[in-house]
Amino acid sequence: MAIRECAITFPNITHAMKFEKKMKESHIDFKIIPVPRSISSSCGLCGKFDCESKDEIEKFCIENHIKFDGVYKIYDNNKK
Repeated sequence: MAIRECAITFPNITHAMKFEKKMKESHIDFKIIPVPRSISSSCGLCGKFDCESKDEIEKFCIENHIKFDGVYKIYDNNKK
């Protein structure tokens, strides 16, 4: 299974929306998507990005006080 991208999940919609707003000001490519059910059923939105940006994304969230639950690799079959 090839890794396509990574997803970052949040404890609630407030943090997902804060992530989206702050990320739009950054140079990092990302997308807000529905959380794949194989990852979580908590908050309905997650951030999707290239896995090469994982450390940068985590640091960005910490610096901007954005709580996140975890970062998951998304494989070709959309499983974590």
